Amino acid sequence: MYDYEITVADAAALLGENQKGSDAGQKIHLVDVREPWEYATAHIEGSTLIPMGEFAGRAHQELDPDDRLLILCHHGARSLSVTNWLRQQGFDAAQSVAGGIEDWSRRIDPTIPRY
Repeated sequence: MYDYEITVADAAALLGENQKGSDAGQKIHLVDVREPWEYATAHIEGSTLIPMGEFAGRAHQELDPDDRLLILCHHGARSLSVTNWLRQQGFDAAQSVAGGIEDWSRRIDPTIPRY
C-alpha cells in the first residue's frame, strides 16, 4: 500500500514516466480537487479537475480504483481529505500531493502562477 502523501518531486517523476509510456501496468492520473476559478488561475497540464464538492458524486463514475491517483489542491489539506475518502472507498492507490500546486510551482515548474 502507498503512503497517504507523495512529494511533488516523486509525483513529477511518476507523471514523467507515465508520459513516456512506461509499461508498469498501472495508469497514473493527476486529479485536481480545487475550485474551477483556482484551476483557471493555475493548473498542471494533463490534470483532471474534479472539485472537492463534486468528488463524491463523480469519483466512482470517472475514476478507476485500480489506477494510481495523485490528488492535488492548493496546499495539500483538501487533497489529503479527498485521499482519505478515496481510500475508504477502495481506491487504495490514491495519494495526496504534499504541498499542493503551491509547492509544485516553487519546486517543479515556476511558470505555474502562485496565488
